[in-house]
Amino acid sequence: MAFLKKINSKAKAIINSGYGTSNSSYGGRFINKDGMPNIQKKGLNFLEGISWFHTLLQMSISHFFTIILLFYVLINLLFAFIYLAIGVEHLGGMNASTMLEKFGEAYFFSAQTFTTVGYGRINPTGFITSAVAAIEALVGLLSFAIATGLFYGRFSKPQAFLRFSENAILAPFKDGLAIMLRVVPYKNINLTDVEAKLSVALMLEENGKVANKFFLLDLEYSQVNSLTLSWTIVHPILEASPFYKFSKDDFKNIEGEMLVFVKGFDDMFSNTVVARTSYTLSEIVLGAKFEPMYYRSEDNNKTTLDIGKLNNFDKIDISKNWS
Repeated sequence: MAFLKKINSKAKAIINSGYGTSNSSYGGRFINKDGMPNIQKKGLNFLEGISWFHTLLQMSISHFFTIILLFYVLINLLFAFIYLAIGVEHLGGMNASTMLEKFGEAYFFSAQTFTTVGYGRINPTGFITSAVAAIEALVGLLSFAIATGLFYGRFSKPQAFLRFSENAILAPFKDGLAIMLRVVPYKNINLTDVEAKLSVALMLEENGKVANKFFLLDLEYSQVNSLTLSWTIVHPILEASPFYKFSKDDFKNIEGEMLVFVKGFDDMFSNTVVARTSYTLSEIVLGAKFEPMYYRSEDNNKTTLDIGKLNNFDKIDISKNWS
């Protein structure tokens, strides 16, 4: 990949970007498309390096339920083997002859004890079996308390529920060009005082070395009072832009990444929510125009917002707009 040898002196450099300047220290992009940092951490053991609470709240709903189900099955398998090891004769009321039937009875007795259902047909006899059943009941109560807290945490956690266009575009804007991207709320939420910040990381030769340099991108509008429809975030390429005097080949060949940060106030949760994403320069479509996403409904009483058109754009000729 190529790198810049000179940047526009009027571009606003960011001194404290939160990212390092050494190009050789970074691999891939800074932020993934889903907004998460593209970082892997080493130097700690697995338990020290992971927050189970954050992990279980952030993972997909399918993975969350899979973990809950696996935990439920495995913990009951463990206690079923413990009951078998103690001896099934210490489980009163069991009607089983084969080992498979005995294991099945022990497993379902464990499930009834773990959930504190306790149908009563099978009951522990003897001190050791009763002690194990008491411990399992305690583990079950604590496990369901944790699971309930996680369910509530996932249900009540404020989220931005914003989607960004897959690509940014380079489009005509007034008498020149502008980089544009689109963001839209995709659930029935109401965000107010929504603010966007854009910055770009470019590889720049400095004192004979290649380094990452970060620049703040000025926006046509950096804030909207309410985000109910789509919002096209526009960075006009003016004299103070780091993209000023960029050629088509520069956009295609120079390594860089545009970082997007959007935050707003969710009045339902009375909390600020944040969404992030990034676009590499190769993900900026040169010469395009976004298709409109909203239009008047057939009965003329509502505005229809078509989320499916978020990534739709038309290719256009912008050769006359290059300065």
